[in-house]
Amino acid sequence: MTATSVGALLLCRADLETVRPLAHLLREPMLLTPAGDGWSAVVPEGKPWRSEGGEPVDRVLGGWATALAVGSAWPVLALWWDGDRSGYTLASGFRRPVGYIWLADGTPAGEDEAMRTFAARLGLDPVLDVQDLEALTRPDPEADADARLRGLLSVLTRTGLSLPAGLAPGEPADRLRGVAGAHPQAEQIEWAGWRDAVRVELDAVESGSLGPWVLGPRARAAAAAQVAVGVPLTLWGARRRSGGWVAAGLILLVQGALGLAYNRFRREAEPAGTPRR
Repeated sequence: MTATSVGALLLCRADLETVRPLAHLLREPMLLTPAGDGWSAVVPEGKPWRSEGGEPVDRVLGGWATALAVGSAWPVLALWWDGDRSGYTLASGFRRPVGYIWLADGTPAGEDEAMRTFAARLGLDPVLDVQDLEALTRPDPEADADARLRGLLSVLTRTGLSLPAGLAPGEPADRLRGVAGAHPQAEQIEWAGWRDAVRVELDAVESGSLGPWVLGPRARAAAAAQVAVGVPLTLWGARRRSGGWVAAGLILLVQGALGLAYNRFRREAEPAGTPRR
């Protein structure tokens, strides 16, 4: 690997319709494309890790994965590589992200427990899949960092993951962008302001699988909790100058505020005499 082969991918265990609204809220230009049965891939169009004073690629991707995961019911896997290391970060809800790193020559540089946690959170086979994953944590002079990530992805193919040809570990960011953009179902994700963000978020809420949680006491309690967590998380991310954590806090704030506003709107719009929910 060379310094020019820096690249990154976000793999979401959800379809395009489900991922699209939250991907917009990252406020970054990205490409969204199918990645198999029940999987979607998000490919950054820019390279924020190369900006002056920017964070390393692993920290940027970890922040994005966390931002997507805290606002959803599905896990997000961030894959990244640069001239020195390769690795992954798996974010799932409010749980602490789990990750693993390999040096460029494939030398493992993480904790074995991370692989077992990885398998459990993705619902992988606790015997066969875990055996294959743990093999990636043992020395292998024939496997470099790219091969380690390909091995990880090969295990995930059993869950339906199927990346488009050319969308692979070790490829530079420009190549990944070109491959993703050529897919017939690729979509451009761009920040178009808070008005559009509100619209796509409401669309997702109304058509999503969590419909029973949209209205009623439980929905209002969940929305209030999102606001309560989002405020300190946004402030904490701002103090650390971490765009990923700021995005995570903002997503929680937007979702919580929308939830409260939507419940109030629906209650006020109900005909007189309708039982309160």
